[in-house]
Amino acid sequence: MDNIIIFDTTLRDGEQSPGASLTSDEKIKVAEQLEHLGVDVIEAGFPIASEDDAKAVALICERIKNASVCALARCKNADVEVALRSLEKASKPRLHIFLATSEIHRKYKLQKAKEEIVKIAVENVSFAKKYIDDVEFSPEDATRTEQDFLLEVLKAVVAEGVKTVNIPDTVGYATPPEYGSLIKFLREKLPSDVVISVHCHNDLGLAVANSLMAVINGARQVECTINGIGERAGSAALEEIAMNLLVRKDFYNLTTNIVTKELYRTSRMVSALTGIPVQPNKAIIGENAFRHEAGIHQDGILKNRSTYEIMNPEMIGVPASELVLGKHSGRHALKSRLETLGFQLSEEQIEKVFDKFKKLADKKKEITDIDIIFLAEEEQFQTHKPVYTLDYFHIISGSSTIPSATVRIKKGEEIFEDASRGDGPVDAIYKAIDRLTGLSPILKEYKISAVTSGQDAQGEVTVSIEIEGLKIPGKGVSTDIIEASAKAYLDAINRYLIRKDIIKIKYKGA
Repeated sequence: MDNIIIFDTTLRDGEQSPGASLTSDEKIKVAEQLEHLGVDVIEAGFPIASEDDAKAVALICERIKNASVCALARCKNADVEVALRSLEKASKPRLHIFLATSEIHRKYKLQKAKEEIVKIAVENVSFAKKYIDDVEFSPEDATRTEQDFLLEVLKAVVAEGVKTVNIPDTVGYATPPEYGSLIKFLREKLPSDVVISVHCHNDLGLAVANSLMAVINGARQVECTINGIGERAGSAALEEIAMNLLVRKDFYNLTTNIVTKELYRTSRMVSALTGIPVQPNKAIIGENAFRHEAGIHQDGILKNRSTYEIMNPEMIGVPASELVLGKHSGRHALKSRLETLGFQLSEEQIEKVFDKFKKLADKKKEITDIDIIFLAEEEQFQTHKPVYTLDYFHIISGSSTIPSATVRIKKGEEIFEDASRGDGPVDAIYKAIDRLTGLSPILKEYKISAVTSGQDAQGEVTVSIEIEGLKIPGKGVSTDIIEASAKAYLDAINRYLIRKDIIKIKYKGA
């Protein structure tokens, strides 16, 4: 069977999702997890966009050994030079150059004639090939480009040594039959040793369908993102591509190098770090993906799971075991369970998780695998030392009283305490935190989710705040939803304080 190259662009296109901005440390964590996942190419960023983007790409190059690390650049010498510097320490460096080719882009964005487009593409590819062997070229907005001109551009860059040509459906305009036909046409016209790649956006909800139609017609690289995040409506979801090719390998007769048991963990990490939640009915990794509500479905599942499930949760790394640990369980039992669940934590991290585990065990009768996963993720995904930590809070609230909150937070060894009133207990505690930190964030989003079931379930609160035009996510988990709310708000504030000096406005690329 042919192998499909999985090109992950979560750290580039995915980070262009509104509100998603990752620090260098967070990008490194995601990149390392993508390598565990078995991704073939990691598009680490757009170095010319900002100093932090360039730094992140360079740091990722030092850490990643098995996957190719790719940097994006426009067809400009300055872009190419910055990208090449960022890739200097990569074991398997790749440069991804893009230039718009469609009539609408030529006329309104670039104001260039066809001849100029070909000349610019050739000159930049030729320049890049002097310093790097692996060059990928993307004609931006390829699906709205005249077919003969698209082929002309691709043949010109292939003549300069490009071995991978990407055909982006930049605005999600194509339909599967159209896109499949285009890929088939190009496959027939281009040299057989040139890899045709596809990069589909989801504006009409067809990104995955278009990508799969492309591989049927000869594409051998798919560009995608974890959870399908990306510009506007997002990109083709990696987990959906991988599981389609695996579950229906009888139809596609294609394989990937993706370790599917890492899909759930990778999805959780990207969601936690970007602050973009996964919708419950999301294919493959949504929380409802393996839940059955209808009585007929439940009856069938009890008799034989294959009646209503074409996959099982273990295939993507969702823990099926419900081994219960309690307050009398020791450090060794917890460490063993963490290893079984696939977590590779340092002794220091395990100690911190164990401390949280014992505190949780005092509040809950039974601790399940899902509880343990959330405790471990909270520690594993921590990429920065928090500026502020919650030390104590006290709430007064009721139907006949004005809600008030007393809050004590720590900053290093310093302790600060203040109180405030609000429209409700959460509003009161947030206003008290504002007074303590001297900040006035705008709360843009607030969401509560149950982590586990039962009256003593852990609750997860995700928030999004805006300060000085920056939209920052935050997350907190606790059996007490007010405490989870305070943790989430402080987490967002901590992220803001760490990021405010390094987040810069990024140029939005292909």
